[in-house]
Amino acid sequence: MGNKYKNPPIIEAVCEFRFEPGSAWDLAVPGLVYERIRDTFPKRRPTRDVQLGVRQVEAGLEQELKTTERIRFLRDDEKAFMQVGPDQVAIHHLKPYPSWKGFQPLIMEGFSAYSKAASPKGIQRIGLRYINRIEIPGEKVKLEDHFEFYPFVGTKLPQDFGPFIVGIEVPYEDARDMLRVQLTSVRGSAPNMIAVLHDLDYFLAKPGSVAVDDTQEWIGVAHDKVEEVFEACIKDSLRKIFIEEK
Repeated sequence: MGNKYKNPPIIEAVCEFRFEPGSAWDLAVPGLVYERIRDTFPKRRPTRDVQLGVRQVEAGLEQELKTTERIRFLRDDEKAFMQVGPDQVAIHHLKPYPSWKGFQPLIMEGFSAYSKAASPKGIQRIGLRYINRIEIPGEKVKLEDHFEFYPFVGTKLPQDFGPFIVGIEVPYEDARDMLRVQLTSVRGSAPNMIAVLHDLDYFLAKPGSVAVDDTQEWIGVAHDKVEEVFEACIKDSLRKIFIEEK
């Protein structure tokens, strides 16, 4: 198990499931899901996602806007919610994060409710993602004093650089899964604060390689890997900021 912090930097955790197309879906599905999760997520709210895509036409390629209708079910405090759409369901938790013992049951409750309502054929993708916002006091901060994972700038290049983004993908479980790690500069909450987003996204890279019945085991492994890599990315100076609990 990893360290526990009084002030963890997590601003959002999300577990998303995407299923094989063609599962039973109609307007009744969200209602059937709601009947199973209404005690936990009593609020209902329609949402619409708009994405820019590309399609093939006679003249070549052209851009098109794709709209996806979803239903969002929210807890009373709106710090936790789940989104349901055709062949997908996602469970989110915003800050303050309740620990894995608090988040994991919400994931399984949402997944179970969707599975019973829509009877998905199989899983195309699962993703467990943690987005951390880390602020460090100081007008000039050396990232290497706080992180093991950061952008390297060679000695012949200017050392005082501006906005940045750096990322890697690491295979796990014989490349069945991948963990994407990113560090991105963002605006601090005050002039004397340096801020970054530390984003860890563990996902199923081989569609169909995890059975519906094995979902709970998969997310447990995913969480352990994410926690392990997070701790490997930071130094004790950040643990002091997060106020490590003994």
